[in-house]
Amino acid sequence: MTLEIIILAIIAYFIGSIPTGIIVAKILGAPDPRTVGSGNIGATNVGRAGGKAAGIITLVGDVLKGFLIILLAFYIFGSSPKEISIMGLAVFLGHIFPVFLKFKGGKGVATALGVFLAIGPLPAMAALILFVILVAIFRYISVGSMIAAASIPVFFSFFTSSQPYVPLAAVIAVFIILKHSDNIKRLIQGTENKIGR
Repeated sequence: MTLEIIILAIIAYFIGSIPTGIIVAKILGAPDPRTVGSGNIGATNVGRAGGKAAGIITLVGDVLKGFLIILLAFYIFGSSPKEISIMGLAVFLGHIFPVFLKFKGGKGVATALGVFLAIGPLPAMAALILFVILVAIFRYISVGSMIAAASIPVFFSFFTSSQPYVPLAAVIAVFIILKHSDNIKRLIQGTENKIGR
């Protein structure tokens, strides 16, 4: 691993660590999302704390973190899966383990979506459509998020251009599912919040 990729990966990690949800909540005068609902800093809980607009802005901001880092990686490294995967993993880990919040961050779904949209738009969109369908049927964002994350490596394997990124997609999927451990417990107990509840 060259010094260049190490430095860029560190930069990507710090960008991923930017707590979009907390910043949005402060700007809009909404409660700190860490004190509301699940205590998560992601778009769902920010929306719960500050309203739909806050949630949407947070979602867009978190997606852009991953998307723009991968665009930068493509610009610098060309079509080099190893370096691009390192950058994608770094920005994702920054979001779920942010240095600015004592390594207690979000679940990484939106930032992962940004990474995947930049790497493989078609398979990423397929996973996004699956997410929408699952949420519409079951009304659980957590269920849609976990299954869509698990589907990404599968969808990536269908496209030649994204096949080199299947390992990255698999690693990110595992992290996302692990970050949903509390949601899994609530689903088993029947206490997980549904949309509209």
